[in-house]
Amino acid sequence: MSDIFVAGVGMTRFAPHPNLSIKDLTREAVNEALADAGGTPSDIGAAFFGTVTQGALEGQISVPGEIALRSMGFSRIPVVNVENACATGSSAFHLAVAYLRGGMADVALAVGVEKMVVEDMKKVMALFLGGVDVHNSEEIIGNLLALGEGIEAPEVPGHRTAFMDIYAAFARAHMKAYGTTQRQMALVAAKNHFHSTMNPKCQFRKDMSVEEVLAGRPLGYPLTVPMCSPLSDGASAAVLCTREGLKRLKASRPVKVYASILVTGSDRDPHDWGAHITRRAATLAYEQAGVGPSDMSLAEVHDASAIGEILQTENLGFCEPGGGGALAESGGTRLGGRIPVNPSGGLECKGHPLAATGLAQLYELTLQLRGIARKRQVENARFAIAENGGALYGYEEACACVTILGKD
Repeated sequence: MSDIFVAGVGMTRFAPHPNLSIKDLTREAVNEALADAGGTPSDIGAAFFGTVTQGALEGQISVPGEIALRSMGFSRIPVVNVENACATGSSAFHLAVAYLRGGMADVALAVGVEKMVVEDMKKVMALFLGGVDVHNSEEIIGNLLALGEGIEAPEVPGHRTAFMDIYAAFARAHMKAYGTTQRQMALVAAKNHFHSTMNPKCQFRKDMSVEEVLAGRPLGYPLTVPMCSPLSDGASAAVLCTREGLKRLKASRPVKVYASILVTGSDRDPHDWGAHITRRAATLAYEQAGVGPSDMSLAEVHDASAIGEILQTENLGFCEPGGGGALAESGGTRLGGRIPVNPSGGLECKGHPLAATGLAQLYELTLQLRGIARKRQVENARFAIAENGGALYGYEEACACVTILGKD
């Protein structure tokens, strides 16, 4: 396959941005990525534009990418609009990689953007119900809840999305299967809150102790608010290219794409944790890259809640199934540990504007591999992996992307 490179990356701060539009957020992230790549809009041969909520919240049901990018001066090129739930940004990246490998262009753009903090937040909450099969959502959620039977789960009133109840069900199932504890989940969150203090792009930048995390407002047991991602506005972007494209750009610090894998879920036995969608995607990614879990210097994983990080460290092969809680407890996923996970602060602190999340993970990996992540820099980073999952089908994510970047 052709060698593909990340030539430039860009990202807004993730946070409520009441005075910025979708176009404004797109412009900021794309201009930063273009400047980083040493390119201009005229260098881009195709663009892959991701958004999940814009149609429902703003009414821009069709051609959001053409409209947002045309306002920046992009014209004539192919623009593909992408929606793949929380994995939208990394799916856009995956399509850009495939387009370049197919010889259709030598430079491409991937973008993800959301504006989710709006006046009518009930509309936002309702959107999350569309992340499962709407024809039998009650049955699906009931099946998930049954996995954790035997773990006491008190009723918790209050404001939260449907997916926080889904993550809570996953957490209780993991507790039942492996003895994972609420405190281990709080350790994950506290670690990410510490990492966030070194990332100016994070929505939240407050260090929190384990005790403070545990004392946070309860969501679905065992989760508390500091263990879960907030709603956010934001955009992220990447300029990708072939070796030929790299010659035209003025990028001084390209990073090589060693693997880009996109898969959908299966009807697996819910108790067969080893057949999880992300484990399958990770296996394919390691095979494509010719490396393994022990070669990874760091990881960015989809921690929309703290249990997500525990599950994904297992799925990426950093420990055995059921060992994610103990790995977090050992300090191995903290900066300076054996495999730093979410040095960016993760979704719990950085924020989670759905379509922008996957590309934001790749933004972090790119900075780390260049050695310019400042206080949160992982020493001697050589290979880095990102996991980004979306929605729910059955007992796991409906889709998942795993990407491996590294030095050339």
